[in-house]
Amino acid sequence: MTPLRPVTTLRTHEVINQPPPLASFNRFLSDQALQDAVAGAGASNHREKLARFGEKTGSAEVIGWGEAANRNPPVLHTHDRFGQRIDEVEFHPAYHHLMALSLNEGIAAAAWDGTEAGHTLHAALSYLSGQVDAGTSCPMTMTYAAVPALAIGPEVGDQWIAGVTASLYDPSVRPAGEKVGVTIGMAMTEKQGGSDVRANTTRAERTDDGYRLTGHKWFCSAPMCDAFLTLAYAQGGLTCFLVPRWTPDGERNAGFQIIRLKDKLGDRSNASSEIEYHGAYAERIGDEGRGVATILQMVQHTRLDCVIGSAATMRAALAEALWHTSHRTAFQKVLAHQPAMAAVLADLAVESEAATALAFRVANAFDEQEPLARLLTPIAKFWVCRRAPGMVFETMECLGGSGYIEDGVMARLFRQSPLNAIWEGSGNVIALDLLRAIDREPGALEAVHSFLSDARGTLRAYDRWVDGLDLSAVSERHARYHVERLALAAQGAALIAAENPVSEAFCKLRLQHPAFAYGASDAYVDVESIIERAMPAVD
Repeated sequence: MTPLRPVTTLRTHEVINQPPPLASFNRFLSDQALQDAVAGAGASNHREKLARFGEKTGSAEVIGWGEAANRNPPVLHTHDRFGQRIDEVEFHPAYHHLMALSLNEGIAAAAWDGTEAGHTLHAALSYLSGQVDAGTSCPMTMTYAAVPALAIGPEVGDQWIAGVTASLYDPSVRPAGEKVGVTIGMAMTEKQGGSDVRANTTRAERTDDGYRLTGHKWFCSAPMCDAFLTLAYAQGGLTCFLVPRWTPDGERNAGFQIIRLKDKLGDRSNASSEIEYHGAYAERIGDEGRGVATILQMVQHTRLDCVIGSAATMRAALAEALWHTSHRTAFQKVLAHQPAMAAVLADLAVESEAATALAFRVANAFDEQEPLARLLTPIAKFWVCRRAPGMVFETMECLGGSGYIEDGVMARLFRQSPLNAIWEGSGNVIALDLLRAIDREPGALEAVHSFLSDARGTLRAYDRWVDGLDLSAVSERHARYHVERLALAAQGAALIAAENPVSEAFCKLRLQHPAFAYGASDAYVDVESIIERAMPAVD
């Protein structure tokens, strides 16, 4: 909340040397890195739409929605006041405002409704909305990502895809056929297996009207979605199913029961839950025994959003650090102009821009180069998502004690920052997935080689780094080492290909003269121009 004209002259002192709130600005037009990334990904035709959305997401009102949705977390109601089972989660109105804001703009539908550069538009909308509140990104991501999995079973999936592509948010609790738009969630992992979904114990029994599931799910994200993609063992093996909240006859799916909501470190506006299936009605998606292959169609797209989400968190944190240090003085000099601070800010700006450039190169690959997307997605997921916590911490330090208190946004960003590195495959899972893809998909590896090679010949530091890559015999023991080097090369390639003005600074700071701490490299970079480019502009 941004108060109107607060009193600055108090009985004991005058409030001075405090920055104004970063609000009432255009998140798109004040972010040159984002504008360039969107243009480079072939989505310039969406500039006006994104500028309008950037105005909304930078408004004091919408920023206030994000604050309210996180101050008032969701509440589970397993029963109504008469003792009847309902399994409903109640959200603060601000949550619904945020969901409507983005879903009505097409954040889940743009990639599937024929929109040109639809995945990139989806990514840009997610990047902007995620800076206001990351929790609502979860159900919108899963709704977007569910479509390719649903398409494998068109006899079931087509009706749900129509609800997704309606681009309308309908929070009402009633059968999907009575709603103008739907959301889709996911319930895949179990207590005993985690990422090893083949260790699942949930069973599916075939009936005259579909299947009935019995078992549990350790994580069910966004339990108020209209339906959930889930895994269970049928007679033919591990299979993907769609579990709707309501049965075809218009009754609640009584076998779907929410046990409790997770008490999470961050992501507090969103409800994550543990659920049990007690003979829950379900419909099969794809063939029996093909469950992992089917649901991986969804996972590949949610991993894109993990990258976008982390890049968005990094940008939001950077903007706060730049804004604070440019409006606060210490020792008679503006903080951002002091050499030590300027070195840190410039380094952070390069980190954020590299994350954004790579994220949107991945989105572009989803639009145009599927083989490249297959490998570039886990590469970006591994690196960008794990860089976010350290970067957000450093931006918090730029604000000092003001960054550590809950009144501001930095504490929320810091709590949020580890999530995307954990969700949809932690570091080892992603690195090993990449190794399997390299081994099994030579076309995807060739696409990555081509992507990296196309950027050669401009910066010597980049060329030397790519020369040092060797994927001929990568072992599991050294998987992280090779993925890290690939990721840095990919960030450099994305920046160089776009003729990005920070590409040389990136190669110096990350490939030629790397340092363990931000601002600690001895490389010479144009600090002033980097900071000026990254500074959020507020009218």
